[in-house]
Amino acid sequence: MRPAFPRALSALIAATALCLALPAAALQPAAGKVILSISGNVAEKNTATAAVFDLAMIEKLPQRSFTTMTPWDKQPIKFTGPLLRDVLAAAKATGTTIKAVALNDYQSSIPLEDAQKFDVILAHKMNDADIPVKTKGPLFIVYPYDTKPELRAATYYERSAWQLKSLTIE
Repeated sequence: MRPAFPRALSALIAATALCLALPAAALQPAAGKVILSISGNVAEKNTATAAVFDLAMIEKLPQRSFTTMTPWDKQPIKFTGPLLRDVLAAAKATGTTIKAVALNDYQSSIPLEDAQKFDVILAHKMNDADIPVKTKGPLFIVYPYDTKPELRAATYYERSAWQLKSLTIE
């Protein structure tokens, strides 16, 4: 009769080899129109140079909503979308700075730590409706401005790129 330890060890080695042979849940290719491209220091790419997302991929990530005042609107607005940190995690992004670029080429520089420190969302809905390009869509980086007095400042408003098209992680 063989001892159980070598059998268990053999099973563990076989399971480890299988895990190493199978890739982790990879970022699937975008099936629809690409609305966000994340490049730079990203380990999970679904194109040759970037992690790209269509709206369906953004919607499959865990969603958050909050209502906040912005300096651009007269009434509080409900924003919905995934946390920026979850989007970055899907691309396995690492670095210190996010360069956000909008459709009109507006650029903002966001410390990567903001995504961890605050519940910043990548909104694709305003007041439960998809955000059209003419209104600030399809994606809008939104800080929860009403949750902390420090967020009600030009520094954070300038980081809130709307009509977002790409993020470069440096």
